[in-house]
Amino acid sequence: MRVLITNDDGVYAEGLLALKQALDPVAEVTVVAPDRPRSACGHSITLHKPLRLSEALLADGSSGWCSNGTPSDCVTLALLDVMRNEPPDLVFSGINQGPNLGWDLTYSGTVSAAMEAVIAGVPAVAMSLAWRFRRVVQEEAEPLPPIDYSHAAAYAVDLMRWLEQHPLPEHTLLNVNVPHLKPKGARVTHQGVRRYPAKLEKRMDPMGRPYYWIGGDDPVDTHEEGADVAAISDGLISVTPVQLDLTDYGLVKAFPHQRFPGLG
Repeated sequence: MRVLITNDDGVYAEGLLALKQALDPVAEVTVVAPDRPRSACGHSITLHKPLRLSEALLADGSSGWCSNGTPSDCVTLALLDVMRNEPPDLVFSGINQGPNLGWDLTYSGTVSAAMEAVIAGVPAVAMSLAWRFRRVVQEEAEPLPPIDYSHAAAYAVDLMRWLEQHPLPEHTLLNVNVPHLKPKGARVTHQGVRRYPAKLEKRMDPMGRPYYWIGGDDPVDTHEEGADVAAISDGLISVTPVQLDLTDYGLVKAFPHQRFPGLG
């Protein structure tokens, strides 16, 4: 199987290397990733400047490709240039340092890269390590453990083999989040609710002009049964099927029966 790996943490990220090293013995792996961190860039694509590709030497001595573009750009460059003669059978985006749960999907470059692959007709998995996720019962003062990508990387191999026998439906990707401790198992989940309280810091530069930092407090999670957030809180791998169709079909059916503007 031919596998394309990308991410939003940059081509030299530890999570990408862990994923590549796990998949190398069982697949033909190609890496095309951003040349720098691109976290929270969403599904942005580059239209206002040229894109460039250059070879990157990874920490283990293996080679990949990096670009000055976004994660979505990297998928496009891989499919239409780097791998144009031998397209991938599967795209893995990750392993992201930090979770992509609930409404994180709106911001995530990791998930957006997987979406770009699916748009192009290639099955895709977005994989994240829920390293900074704190359980409900965890004390705030409890230190975070060291980052360990091994469990997520091993699960990627299992998932790749499973997807060979169980192809995903068209226009669907898997958003996978793995606990930072040894997982107790896996659960198929739905997208949960995760909010970030707005935080804006306004400062003044030496010329007296204002500038801003957009940050955010710790996320507020809704631990709804069956949701991705709840699965990670329970120490389980969360596997969420995500479709590109964002239509609210309930409202599509309801609007014709209401006094909606323009409807006869």
